[in-house]
Amino acid sequence: MSKKPYGYAVLEGVAQEMRDNPKLCVNFGQGDYTATSLTGNILNLNKEFPFPRTLPRHMNAIDEGWYAGWCNGMSAAGFSTLARFPNMAGLIATEYVYNNIAKLHYMSGGSIMQNVTLWMDGSNRRVGQAGQHTETGQESIYAFMAGLKVVCPSTVYDAKGLMIAALRDPDPVIYYDYSRAAGGESAADVPDEAYEVPIGKAIVRQEGKDITIIAWAPTTVEVMNALPALAKAGISVEFVDPRTIKPLDTETLVASVKKTGRCLVVDQSSYTNSFSSHVISEVAQNCRGALVKKICFPDAPGPGAREMITWMTPDAPKIIDAVKQMVKL
Repeated sequence: MSKKPYGYAVLEGVAQEMRDNPKLCVNFGQGDYTATSLTGNILNLNKEFPFPRTLPRHMNAIDEGWYAGWCNGMSAAGFSTLARFPNMAGLIATEYVYNNIAKLHYMSGGSIMQNVTLWMDGSNRRVGQAGQHTETGQESIYAFMAGLKVVCPSTVYDAKGLMIAALRDPDPVIYYDYSRAAGGESAADVPDEAYEVPIGKAIVRQEGKDITIIAWAPTTVEVMNALPALAKAGISVEFVDPRTIKPLDTETLVASVKKTGRCLVVDQSSYTNSFSSHVISEVAQNCRGALVKKICFPDAPGPGAREMITWMTPDAPKIIDAVKQMVKL
């Protein structure tokens, strides 16, 4: 166990799996195969696993569709594959994911395995980004596609453990990484050895009795910022982080809401058809009489102005206000 930066912890997990599985190949496209520990140790996948197990930048086109096609073809040939997509670029490859990666195992009658992990760098609701670089919530697009699993880690520990679980899973997994957007833990104590955080299992990050808050990265940071003020106001909050949005651990979410009778879902995605809508529907169907509410980003592109992005983003003050209103009701 040692303290590791977010990026180093995840890359360490990838390296450990590559050492254990000689058929695991990675393609980071425009990304970086290196990370540095807090003690200055440099992890370099290109150096430790040269071509063809990693593809250096000079061998890659700036073509996200090709990255997905590479994963698809390599996995169909019996390899395990991981590709990393830069901020927002994963949507360019959606056609390949929808038509092939998500379906080949089924369409081939189980004869073609799709041990594929697509590492998507999430965007951010941040001042100065604007337009296409402020969009979050695309994990809901992939959750819609039958045949995929989707994870959204929000801590350093979960980031490494879910990456390892994804690489070991025989089904295709979308690893949605909001590390830069979350801005929470920059480093944390993480086991040095390989370990899995189970896909499809939520975690109760704080127990309470008055209301359940359900949130995943990147909104988890704003929830954590809101919890001290809510405790000071005498409100006992149970905070549940799904970690995996598909398959969703409905059992844990429902058990919490049945206990508290109230549920607030916080999601930085756009309001219409966000994944929070699905969470609300699951809770409403299984918790008779529960009070439910969601707060999301408005149905508009993210602006660049500080005042506007602050007004639109579901942040700690908005969470506090929503919880107080629900508890009063």
